Amino acid sequence: MPRVAFHTLGCKVNFYETEGIWQLFKNEGYEQVDFESPADVYLINTCTVTNTGDKKSRQVIRRAIRRNPEAIVAVTGCYAQTSPAEVAAIPGVDIVIGTQDRDRIIPLVNRFRQEREPINAVRNIMKAREFEELNVPEFADRTRGFLKIQEGCNNFCTFCIIPWSRGLLRSRKPESVLQQARQLVDGGYQEIVLTGIHTGGYGEDLDHYSLAKLLWELDKVDGLKRIRVSSIEASQITNEVLDVLRGSEKMCRHFHIPLQAGNDDVLKRMRRKYTTAEYGRKIELIHDIMPDVAITTDVIVGFPGETEAMFRDGFAFMERMQFAEMHVFPYSKRTGTPAARMEDQIDEETKNERVHELIDLSERQQLAYSMRFVGQVLDVIPERIVKEEPGSGLIAGYSDNYLQVVFPGSEDMLRKLVKVKIVAPGVNECRGSFVRTLDSAALPLQAAIV
Repeated sequence: MPRVAFHTLGCKVNFYETEGIWQLFKNEGYEQVDFESPADVYLINTCTVTNTGDKKSRQVIRRAIRRNPEAIVAVTGCYAQTSPAEVAAIPGVDIVIGTQDRDRIIPLVNRFRQEREPINAVRNIMKAREFEELNVPEFADRTRGFLKIQEGCNNFCTFCIIPWSRGLLRSRKPESVLQQARQLVDGGYQEIVLTGIHTGGYGEDLDHYSLAKLLWELDKVDGLKRIRVSSIEASQITNEVLDVLRGSEKMCRHFHIPLQAGNDDVLKRMRRKYTTAEYGRKIELIHDIMPDVAITTDVIVGFPGETEAMFRDGFAFMERMQFAEMHVFPYSKRTGTPAARMEDQIDEETKNERVHELIDLSERQQLAYSMRFVGQVLDVIPERIVKEEPGSGLIAGYSDNYLQVVFPGSEDMLRKLVKVKIVAPGVNECRGSFVRTLDSAALPLQAAIV
């Protein structure tokens, strides 16, 4: 039986697509093995959102080549799309395929096996107009079902290379989304996470359809307990989306809404489509509908021209927002983007100092948010056994408001909705005690005590 090994860098979309590519190999009779094991085919799904992503991608590619020089090494993903010649020039790379045509990977592998000639199959992504379907009926390491609903982005923020690696916005057909949602539910998944490159833009290229309409359709899927949107822009939180939050019991109390900067001058230079006041108003409206909602966000620190006063202004705004968590990144210059050509680039030392300040703020906010739920009983879907403490009998999963909870439990609880009492807050994880499964009678009181 031929063996294939995968290594995925970057975002949730890349991980979803790797699962889709694995299904293609699986259907051809391949066995999946660990990336550090000998394999006949190594596939690296790359990232290019930062310079670090490019560097890590090259390192992983070379690691695969060293592992088995006789193996076929295929490279896909964003770095392969934006720099195909650079990737193809690495000695030992056999196939470069970019961010489209992944359904051709098996014929390309077979062709290389016969001809032993390098293949560069990357095409101009800006000409792509159709969503690429990849069937993902299950996930090897996840108990939440991820469902990709769109591809590409039309925003062209001045710092971002992604439109050039993913192309323009393309929405998946609603019937295809719903079909895969039902397939995931039939496979035992109780939570579905909607994901994409610009998830909140879903439907903008479809006639008389929108993200809100899709959410209402998913709300009707029998057996589906939770719907989570992986990320949505503040400008895309429409009145129709807010109506879904009011009317659906399946929408998770968690929204990831990228801020990127807390100062209007910086937002304008980034070419973002909102002001801090507009952003804050959308957050306020969501809090009015879901008082205990978790709002998480992305922040870029040290954007060109960001003065100390601008940073302090942004810091104060982020404090007022009381985020449940912030993902903080130093600005990374990407060749070909307008921001890379801007004057007033910020030095690395200043960027690092600001990053650490915001990380400290994020950790304080995470702890403050989790403390609000101590003593409450939340619905949790356990995802994994805690291997860091072998034999401890601990499992971990996420509540609907995105608290990661570790609690005593057993493997047979995985992928099932259970009631867990929060007994201790934490920055990255909380401690809890099992109360009962959702469809069983309450356990005796002592069972709910750690």
